[in-house]
Amino acid sequence: MDFKFDTKTGFMCSTDSYENSKIILYGAPMDFTVSFKPGTRMGPIKIREVSYALEEYSIYLSDSLTNKIYYDAGDLEMPLGNVNESLKIIYEATKSILDDHKTPFLIGGEHLVSLPAIKATSEKYNDLIVIQFDAHADLRDEYSGEKYSHATVMRRAAEIVNPQNIYQLGIRSGTDEEINFAKKHTNFYPLTFKEELSDIIESIGKKPIYLTIDIDVIDPAFAPGTGTPEPGGCTSFEMIDTIIKLGSLNIVGMDLVEVLPYFDLSDRTALLAAKIIREILIIKG
Repeated sequence: MDFKFDTKTGFMCSTDSYENSKIILYGAPMDFTVSFKPGTRMGPIKIREVSYALEEYSIYLSDSLTNKIYYDAGDLEMPLGNVNESLKIIYEATKSILDDHKTPFLIGGEHLVSLPAIKATSEKYNDLIVIQFDAHADLRDEYSGEKYSHATVMRRAAEIVNPQNIYQLGIRSGTDEEINFAKKHTNFYPLTFKEELSDIIESIGKKPIYLTIDIDVIDPAFAPGTGTPEPGGCTSFEMIDTIIKLGSLNIVGMDLVEVLPYFDLSDRTALLAAKIIREILIIKG
């Protein structure tokens, strides 16, 4: 499978050296299965653009991106409207990064882009743990007759990794069937996760982790630029604090998805996404 990157503006402080970089950023501008507002395919380029409004230095971590080496490969070129082919392209790109012994960091796009990245990562790392931050359970078996949708992504993921290895945090929306599935099969932490976070981190230990962050886990008061906003989430500070606490874990792959720039003229959603990415890059870079 051939895949190509469309390189425009890179994330701030990204290096020109793929070979010397531990973390590889790459975008998946896909929003073919969204169920409400489209436009998340513009998320990756907007997040990169606004990253330059941030300082390289993190006051949370007392460290700077200027001390890190990471590479931004740009956005994958996706065939518009072709879900299956797009998922194959994401899989092949992720597998290539992993085969080079590097850590993939995917920027979406809709949440379905996580699925092929999880698949590729699970093939490299046995007993992979998936940590999902999300407003929505994403556990439907099908949505509008489709098995592959941003509303079914975690149900499909549960067919790739052991569902008992999936941790779902911050969920505050789902059908009764989804919630019952989560309670029965996954590690389900709805509504809030602050009090349980230390126990979760301790229970996971040093197992390999794929981290997926849907920006809508954060309350739309702080992150309105997303396709299916769901009131009642955590604050932006709580999310950043949580990401820092996860820094001790063995994260071997990750993504941040569902930023929709057109519905946030203030750019505060993209800025928050860029800030989360900055913290992760500093921690893991």
